[in-house]
Amino acid sequence: MRIAIFAAILLIALLYAAWRGGAPERTMVAIAVIIVVWDRLMVAFGTMVYHLLDIGYLALDLFGAVATFILAMTALRFWPLIAAILHAIPLLGHLSRAIDVAMSPMAYLTMQVAASWCLPPLLILATWHHQKRLKLDGSDPPWRTSLRSSPLPMGSD
Repeated sequence: MRIAIFAAILLIALLYAAWRGGAPERTMVAIAVIIVVWDRLMVAFGTMVYHLLDIGYLALDLFGAVATFILAMTALRFWPLIAAILHAIPLLGHLSRAIDVAMSPMAYLTMQVAASWCLPPLLILATWHHQKRLKLDGSDPPWRTSLRSSPLPMGSD
């Protein structure tokens, strides 16, 4: 039942962000769709392993962490930094499993999936803030012009 609840919340978040989000929010939708499809393919082919280091999910989690890190470094938003951290947390689960193969499979599974529950509400909130900024300012620039650019002009207090 919890999987169905998560899927419903995720679907709402993805649809809302695709419909009302800016470019960074829609980019996160694309990343999430790739992750979901990849996950469903691994489930369909029965490749999940929780009693050993799961290479398939390690690759999936590396993709999620790298993709959201790139989004965080290029988007002119704060929320992608949180998303990148949430996507990096499962990597700690894989590292823990690699260090201690005797780790409980349930603990390994929990470390892989627990942080994902925070992502749909984060995306909903990010999209809502994007809409709020559009109404207040008339625009909401999506991307940094360079990695060293600041969201605030130099010298503004």
